Amino acid sequence: MQNRITNLFQINYPIIQAGMIWASGWRLASAVANAGGLGIIGAGSMYPEVLREHIQKCKHATDKPFGVNIPMLYPDIDKLMKIIVDEGVRIVFTSAGNPKTYTAFLKENGITVVHVVSSVKFALKAQEAGVDAVVAEGFEAGGHNGREETTTFTLIPMVKEQIKIPLIAAGGIATGSGMLAAMVLGADAVQVGSRFVASEEASSHIKFKELVVAAKEGDTKLTLKELAPVRMLKNKFFQDVESLYQKGPSVNELKALLGRARAKRGMFEGDLDEGELEIGQISGLIHDIKPAAQIIEDMMIEFFAAKERIAEF
Repeated sequence: MQNRITNLFQINYPIIQAGMIWASGWRLASAVANAGGLGIIGAGSMYPEVLREHIQKCKHATDKPFGVNIPMLYPDIDKLMKIIVDEGVRIVFTSAGNPKTYTAFLKENGITVVHVVSSVKFALKAQEAGVDAVVAEGFEAGGHNGREETTTFTLIPMVKEQIKIPLIAAGGIATGSGMLAAMVLGADAVQVGSRFVASEEASSHIKFKELVVAAKEGDTKLTLKELAPVRMLKNKFFQDVESLYQKGPSVNELKALLGRARAKRGMFEGDLDEGELEIGQISGLIHDIKPAAQIIEDMMIEFFAAKERIAEF
């Protein structure tokens, strides 16, 4: 299946595994790459030397293309960028910041650059910065989200109308039919996060994976908008946040409640009460934990089946 994105990344299928904190280490990235998608190491939860280790292990586990996702707000981003260049990474996804900061540097080193956006405005800014493609992520997505609260199927055609570079849809996509719908609306590929959290190779804790599988409609909510909007499962920590909101808290009070390492505590260490359990709305359609390769195969089978159904109309 060849299009602008598969040609850009030299992959078989237009499926990109999102770079997720505490879930997407080298095992998941290499498994997705070996199955024909684009695997991404999520550097947002890694110290520089930990990232180096994951890149090196990923290179040993696959000879297929893979990338690294780096939040632009990361405190040691200069060290991460140096490691990426030193280790010969060929694809970088940037997020949560200004794409102008490092796009030129990365491209000068022969690296393909993709930036994650949540609005038409920022898609255009990314294109002007010289990125090779953008990920347009809708309000449904798990983890840290845009402030615009635009849904994926509204955002994709609006971004498509304004940009010329390849477009990757993200947020609320975990099935082949969802993938087809996104591509009908103008996407060249899809980025999938929550579905890969519930994979055997994801580094997230098994208790968190099981909770994702058990999730139903309405079990997630976007909150902490005054800090950085984040969609999470409703647990004790979420209820503590909601209770604090009843008192009209200051930003400092919200920061004090959030503290440090909440996401690690929940997603990686398995504290389902006090941890921040980041996941998307599509978790209500995730019913099992299975290998990443099986996820990709199932998505492609469903994609072509849905395509055939449409052809019958």
